[in-house]
Amino acid sequence: MEEGYTSLPTSHSVGSVPAVVAEESQGRATIGVFPKTNLQIFPPGNIASGYQAPGTPYGEDAQSANSWNGYFSISSYQPYFNVDTDIVFDRLVGAVYPMDGFCTKVDANPDLYGPVWISTTLVFLLSALGNCATYLMKNGNNPEIAWNFDVNYVNWAASVIYGYVLAVPASFYFLLRYFGSNAGLVQLWCIWGYSLSIFIPTALLLVIPLEILKWIIILFAGSASAYFIGLNLKPYTEGQHDLFLWVIGASVLQFVLAIFIKMFFFA
Repeated sequence: MEEGYTSLPTSHSVGSVPAVVAEESQGRATIGVFPKTNLQIFPPGNIASGYQAPGTPYGEDAQSANSWNGYFSISSYQPYFNVDTDIVFDRLVGAVYPMDGFCTKVDANPDLYGPVWISTTLVFLLSALGNCATYLMKNGNNPEIAWNFDVNYVNWAASVIYGYVLAVPASFYFLLRYFGSNAGLVQLWCIWGYSLSIFIPTALLLVIPLEILKWIIILFAGSASAYFIGLNLKPYTEGQHDLFLWVIGASVLQFVLAIFIKMFFFA
């Protein structure tokens, strides 16, 4: 027995895996021989694009499909809300005073936090202050006339502001992409959202019950906001002469929004 153990090869010692040796030449039956298996190494999935469903083609087609699906995923927009107060305040100042290259600030790091809160604040201000201005203009001098809060102002303000800040930048995004511009959808949403910031102090001033002063205020605010839009769309249209008229159209549309705010909420 001792001789049998000492004659064992070193590969059969404890903790080692015995090698498969062909013993057919010695007339013995081969034990432990398994058929060869073909191992296929698959490329790793794209971690940045998230989960890849089974059967999804790997490569550019899958990445393009995931990129388009990202526009309809809430988690895709989460990084655009990760901003601090200093960044938002600096961009608010740049929107009110559009002389320091606002487009270059948001081009590499756009945010949607500011546009969402600017739009929401403007909706509530137009609803509340619009009713207040109506009371001061029509019922302030005659307290005997009954006055009721018009709830429809909330619906109108939400529909106009949210619809405008979502639909107009999206339309110009597809238009600019059609003409070969490198404009981004989030960048345009950011620019249009911050362009409404000037209407927040304007809404506070439009409560003044003096018609000529209100028209001066809204014309100034509309011109400044329209100039802001045209100035920040210009870098996306350099070398594209066909887009110059569209930039003017975007500025005019911003000015029309200012006139609509005055005529509907502060008439």
